[in-house]
Amino acid sequence: LHRRSDANFRPGSSDYRIIPGDVSANDLVMSHVSVNFDRSGFAADANLVFPIDLLRTMQTNGEIGSVAAWHYAFMGASDPSTMAESGAEVGRLLNKDHVDLALLVPV
Repeated sequence: LHRRSDANFRPGSSDYRIIPGDVSANDLVMSHVSVNFDRSGFAADANLVFPIDLLRTMQTNGEIGSVAAWHYAFMGASDPSTMAESGAEVGRLLNKDHVDLALLVPV
């Protein structure tokens, strides 16, 4: 998952994409391509895989304190052993931004 303006993920990629907190769900694309992967839910509603609109509503209603300024997406079809460096980097970024809770949404 990434913004339309970002480079597509490559198969096996261990890097990540940064998604700004003010992104419109309509500006997100899923560049993972596989005949075994059904993207119809995402095509109907990006919030099924990235619930940004729901989180914003929860913030507005006072159900949560705030939504992070930055979000991070990884290529799913990657060998986890190659992701240690980028995973640690994202962890440091989340810590720097004082994120208390992370939603890990496998797609």
